[in-house]
Amino acid sequence: MSLARLSEVTVPEIATTIRNAGVAGAGGSGFPTYAKWQRLEEVDHLLVNAQESEPVYYMDKWLSRERASGLAALFDALLETAVETVVVAPKLSDRHWYRPLEAATDATVYRPGDLPLDTDAADGIVFAYSADRYQYGMEQVLLRVVDDTVLGGDDLPMDRGWLVQNVETLANLRRALADGAPVTRKFVHVAGDVPHHRFLDVPVGTSAAHLLDAAGIPLDAVPDDRVLLEGGPGWCFRTDGPPEAFGVSKRTNGVLLLDRETVATHTLGEGRINALDARKWGADHEEMPSALDPDTVRVPLCSNPALGPVTAADPIVAPGDPVERGELIATPGTGVSNAHHATVDGTVTAVEDDYVAIRAGAANE
Repeated sequence: MSLARLSEVTVPEIATTIRNAGVAGAGGSGFPTYAKWQRLEEVDHLLVNAQESEPVYYMDKWLSRERASGLAALFDALLETAVETVVVAPKLSDRHWYRPLEAATDATVYRPGDLPLDTDAADGIVFAYSADRYQYGMEQVLLRVVDDTVLGGDDLPMDRGWLVQNVETLANLRRALADGAPVTRKFVHVAGDVPHHRFLDVPVGTSAAHLLDAAGIPLDAVPDDRVLLEGGPGWCFRTDGPPEAFGVSKRTNGVLLLDRETVATHTLGEGRINALDARKWGADHEEMPSALDPDTVRVPLCSNPALGPVTAADPIVAPGDPVERGELIATPGTGVSNAHHATVDGTVTAVEDDYVAIRAGAANE
């Protein structure tokens, strides 16, 4: 498949391509993306959630600037075949990051005072810039701000004619549709009680120990009174086990190291931690990613095991098997489930119910 051939294929074929590439939400719940795109025929509008409300996140902003031409090509292909409108919705305070994408798409621009949109009049590609409020990163809130669409009860955006995705997910989806490329790498921020904030480009399955080491904290120097969290300052959760046991999944946007008192004080319902007010997060941040390639990875077989309907993939490799980056290592399980791929060249060292471990390097090295 290619973007040029998108009009020649059916919705089930599109969804299968996305599933085979293992694309999942690159943030939030990490829901397998194909499950949304199976309902493409019910959708009139694509909402690009470019809010990136966490104060330490730069992935979507950076991708929108550096990969503008690829995203524009995806939007054009979708407008020709699937949707009436593509609405890109960042914060107005971040507009300097999005001007290259505005130019590449020749988009119509709306400011906060122009919202909500009249989607019957606003066709093609539009930018709907919002005010700078953290809550606008939640898709149901953003839909209301952008279009005055209110989701109630068990409603999903597709029930109201909208498909919502963030920028990194769409960048992965474009590669899947255009090149058949699977998801093997992830952008991740490392912040909190670390010497250096890092913006890293890592293989899926990279351990938090490697991330912390890159941020200036060797594994044997992690203080006992610190807690490892997955997520950003306003929306994160405790991880289970030591840093070396936590593997970056396709939804992992960031890991934080915070002291236990701060975590306990700022824990809300269902274990969510909101530490936005615990400190100033405006210190020096890396705004461009650096590649990090560890010697081992533990590729999760489910991007978010806590999400009820989603099941783990079924491994098709065994310890000792040589693998190449991008090679299929697990097929979708029963129900809502994604494929997963080797994220480094190397040798499989362990196959467990929830991950496949790979040692990087030449096979049998």
